Amino acid sequence: MKICCIGAGYVGGPTMAMIALKAPSIEVRVVDMNAARIGAWNSDTLPIYEPGLDDVVRQTRGRNLYFSTDVQGAIKAADIIFVAVNTPTKTYGIGAGRAADLRYIESVARTIAEHANGPKIIVEKSTIPVKTAETIKDILAANTRGHVFEVLSNPEFLAEGTAIADLQAPDRVLIGGERTPGGAVAMQKLVDVYAHWVPRERIITTNLWSSELSKLVANAFLAQRISSINSISALCEATGADVDEVANAIGKDSRIGPKFLKASVGFGGSCFQKDILNLVYLCDHFGLPEVARYWESVVGMNDWQKRRFAAKIVSSLFNTVADKRIAVLGFAFKKDTNDTRESAAISVCRDLLAEQARVVVYDPKVPADEIRVEILGKGRDDPRLTVANSAYEATQGAHALAVATEWDEFKTLDYARIFASMQQPAFVFDGRNILDLPKLRAIGFRASGIGK
Repeated sequence: MKICCIGAGYVGGPTMAMIALKAPSIEVRVVDMNAARIGAWNSDTLPIYEPGLDDVVRQTRGRNLYFSTDVQGAIKAADIIFVAVNTPTKTYGIGAGRAADLRYIESVARTIAEHANGPKIIVEKSTIPVKTAETIKDILAANTRGHVFEVLSNPEFLAEGTAIADLQAPDRVLIGGERTPGGAVAMQKLVDVYAHWVPRERIITTNLWSSELSKLVANAFLAQRISSINSISALCEATGADVDEVANAIGKDSRIGPKFLKASVGFGGSCFQKDILNLVYLCDHFGLPEVARYWESVVGMNDWQKRRFAAKIVSSLFNTVADKRIAVLGFAFKKDTNDTRESAAISVCRDLLAEQARVVVYDPKVPADEIRVEILGKGRDDPRLTVANSAYEATQGAHALAVATEWDEFKTLDYARIFASMQQPAFVFDGRNILDLPKLRAIGFRASGIGK
């Protein structure tokens, strides 16, 4: 069997590397028109940081895993074609700010139709709205030269920072297809690929539309839990309760469970907000405005939590941060990844800059240029924004430090040293609740966390 994956990003690269590792008899080709990205996959410095990924790629690259810009050749050779291209939220026209932009999905479908030289199984790996398979099938049917295509949905459920572990031992693999003889055969072929290492009882098969919708709903439910506990964090601060104690108490209820009840400055990443907004758009489209407003409130609460964190910094520093140095520790949207998409740190930094603060950012994995572009936009500069090479450099002379990403290294910093180097009174705002606040207060900091 030969597999190709169109799209060498956060989903396509790691997923195909794991398939190549676990199924050495299958030839896997990852293709992308971005030559620089493909060059990085073929180098010693991969384009994404993910614990364990380097080792998997080193074991498989050149054996049965290949990275290339030869999209046409890979399509012709493949039995199964995974589509893992970006589906960003539209920024224009109908559905702007909510609907998924499917231009890349359509482009790939047309490319497959043009270059396919026989029957193919097309697998949606990108996060897409319900009924996208209809679009792909329609384009293929209108442009094919008599070839038969089966379209499957196989959404990813990876968490950045733990993607390799998630791929090695997934909670479930979801495969959706049409309830036809051809669809059943196609689903079985994909089941057989994953069955190289995933127990059969963890491979779920559904109809096409259930699979497409399940991805959006899974992310919406996870984000809903975060927004729920973050809403309670504000109440805890107002009443003197401790949000971690509340979360622990309710998480002991087996009906609720402990996961995704960690209060923070807010969720980020490429999926949660995008998928919820897409769900909102779909609900409105299908005449369900009450359902749409319900899910829209999850995003609204997340945005409010980020604004609330920045506002707390301003109010604590005597209602002004103008010309004050604020160290922001962490810029990735979560630890163990260099992904900054929708990171809470972006919003916090922008709000502080709008208050005329001097913002100094440090992140162990995100390049300085990327930090500047995310906050300011391409080609723009602001002398009040700087990027430091260490946490100690960032906090030197600072009036306050704010933890925006839960990197492990921030737990073990020499805070006595940091305190001695800062302006007094020195403030700590723990946006991830990873620091020992009583210990910091004993050093002399005015320290606060989320929901405490």
